[in-house]
Amino acid sequence: MKVLFDCRYVRVDRHDGISRYTAGLAAAFAQLHPVELLVSDRRQLAHLPDVQWHLVSSPTSAVEPLVARQVRRLGADVVFSPMQTMGSWGRDYGLVLTLHDLIYYRDPTPPPEFAAPIRLLWRLFHMAWWPQRALLNRADAVVTVSESTAALIAQHRLTSRPVTVVPNAPDAVADLPRAPLAGALVYMGSFMPYKNVATLASAMPLLPYHELHLMSRISPDERARLTALAPGGKLVFHDGASDETYREVLRGATALVSASLDEGFGIPLVEAMSLGTPVVVSDIPVFREVAGAAGAYVAPNDVGGFVRAVRELDDQDVWEARSATARDQAARYSWETSAKVLLALLERVAADRACART
Repeated sequence: MKVLFDCRYVRVDRHDGISRYTAGLAAAFAQLHPVELLVSDRRQLAHLPDVQWHLVSSPTSAVEPLVARQVRRLGADVVFSPMQTMGSWGRDYGLVLTLHDLIYYRDPTPPPEFAAPIRLLWRLFHMAWWPQRALLNRADAVVTVSESTAALIAQHRLTSRPVTVVPNAPDAVADLPRAPLAGALVYMGSFMPYKNVATLASAMPLLPYHELHLMSRISPDERARLTALAPGGKLVFHDGASDETYREVLRGATALVSASLDEGFGIPLVEAMSLGTPVVVSDIPVFREVAGAAGAYVAPNDVGGFVRAVRELDDQDVWEARSATARDQAARYSWETSAKVLLALLERVAADRACART
């Protein structure tokens, strides 16, 4: 079975969620089965396994609907894409697409880094369900990252194709000793409206012995807005922390926190839990799924609830118990396990297509 991985959404600088998912899954998959990579920028290769690769057009180019004309020359039996938007017209290979979440149907604000024409198309795409159905039903199978998202896909009847859950996972890191607790709270994620970071900032004046570390890049306007919401509270803006800095702060943190209103998975939760850092998060189904008994759950807009949940962790015995539970929960997720699930799916798709041709 010849497998191609679509790695064109891998970032050339720091990973975002889809980039990290692609890189982690590709590296683990390459240990299980031969795989070849599709890239649109040679710089993407620095984040990917050292295997055969092919340069094709960008996934955001005007020719994307016809990208199968480039791919079919490579003789793949099956192609896996970590996005649902890979062009499929004219393909002669099996195709598995990925839908990570349905967030943008509830909050259609597009990522600000997109060009204006793409932002417009983004909004139009998410005004109705049928465009998503049209994309997914052109595949042989669909992957998503959580049971919660799989349930939403079924609820909205987004595809007639089989849906398989291939979860996110934390990257393997050295199990270094934890730093002494210093009251740090860590937020990792964007500042899109649905992330609801305002609730976290508003809690900080009531947590004078804690400081909120905001890891991601942030605009000056958003920084000013959050600062105004936390008079007297301690906010630490890293404005794009490296992976090393992120993990260093997590190793000494009281908790990772998130007040998000919606997620497809929540990879910062497993990243924190794998290092023994408890999580205090909004009470949404996917966080319950990912964090399980390791999480402390609060209504998303309940500032007082977040304050109380953090204060509970000031008790050393409580913190140590939550830390141990967090490590146990994180051990359920690994790229190797996810890659095995994906390999079994790709084998089924290839076998079904082979049978259909005979």
